[in-house]
Amino acid sequence: MGVDLRQVVAGVLTLTMFVMLGNMIKRDHFDSVEGKFPGVRDVEFDSEKVSDQGLVTFSKKSTNGPWIESGQELKPCWKESTFDEVEPKGFVTFSLTNGPEYHVSQIADAVVVARYIGATLVLPDIRGSKPGDERKFEEIYDVDKFVKSLDGVVKVVKGLPDDVSIRDFAVVKVPNRISDDHIAEQIKPVFKRNSNIRLATFFPSVNMRKTTKTSASDSVACLAMFGTLQLQPEVNEVVDSMIERLRTLSRKSNGQFIAVDLRVEILEKKGCHGSSSAGTKSCFSAQEIAIFLRKIGFGKDTTIYLTQPRWDESLDVMKDIFPKTYTKESIMPADKKAKFLESEDSEFEKVIDFYMCSQSDVFVPAISGLFYANVAGKRIASGKTQILVPSDIPGSSASVTSHFSPYISKKNHMAHSCYCK
Repeated sequence: MGVDLRQVVAGVLTLTMFVMLGNMIKRDHFDSVEGKFPGVRDVEFDSEKVSDQGLVTFSKKSTNGPWIESGQELKPCWKESTFDEVEPKGFVTFSLTNGPEYHVSQIADAVVVARYIGATLVLPDIRGSKPGDERKFEEIYDVDKFVKSLDGVVKVVKGLPDDVSIRDFAVVKVPNRISDDHIAEQIKPVFKRNSNIRLATFFPSVNMRKTTKTSASDSVACLAMFGTLQLQPEVNEVVDSMIERLRTLSRKSNGQFIAVDLRVEILEKKGCHGSSSAGTKSCFSAQEIAIFLRKIGFGKDTTIYLTQPRWDESLDVMKDIFPKTYTKESIMPADKKAKFLESEDSEFEKVIDFYMCSQSDVFVPAISGLFYANVAGKRIASGKTQILVPSDIPGSSASVTSHFSPYISKKNHMAHSCYCK
């Protein structure tokens, strides 16, 4: 019995279409495995194919990978002139905890609350994950910038008056991205009774997606989240010097480099192995990230910065594929290491990683969560929108645009509500 060649071709094409459809449906997601406050819900993020036309412009300067030119820095949509200064009554205190990705959100919530209830905001301290690990705000952030940016919005003081005791403050838990209704119903009555409150922010969700709801506090939240925090000069100098070092090492790619948020201690946690019951992937290892980057077109001479505090042997496979892979210890100025590499869990190192990932040419989050979300917000504001969500890629290659973060491809990050072209 003869075989009809047309039937064979049709069968192959049909099978190919089913395989492609299956890959689209099964595209891996991964959940946050960050240390979180009790009750936090994990957030998934996926990648979505976007058009090459209109959204991205590929760089013509380099052939060593699918580098995309940065867009223009966006302008704030919020109008500071709309803020009417009020005479504050009472104080609001709080602490910055758990690293810079949380600091951004904690600042926004505290400013919104203080503005709404008409209180004076006390400059926060910074507390690390270990007992006794405390720093003053000015050790990491620029105090003058912070105070000046909030001029006319809320009054900020460096400390409480001598006649006011912190022991008399009522502690109030506030959900991240707090609403006006919650403040009116849950916080304002407490403030009226006690005159002074201390905020403790918790995170019922770690995503930073844009919402359709609007409120009178939106402009205040935008300003607080994106217009108040700036590194103090010495820390900023360290970040700048490390970036300059990476650009020097990246001559074959015209000074461009990739930052990957990959921390071995997180990858080793139970929640990071394999896939969840829903078939979603929780995070990606160094080997998986390296293979992903190669398959979407980055060459072996690509320079990569990892947020991992110190080199770990599990990273050797990435260095085999991308020899120019570095951690802080190998590119930080020698005279700064004693202060800024004092411990693997220091606030300095966390802040340096956050700003390195915010300013790199490409950002790849190996772990989902608030770090990824708030780095994305800073990158959107500066026009650095090449954020690539990794996945297991069947075959030998894939389009880089298929892996754009939905924060970019769908423009669903709250930063898109705060900035205009």
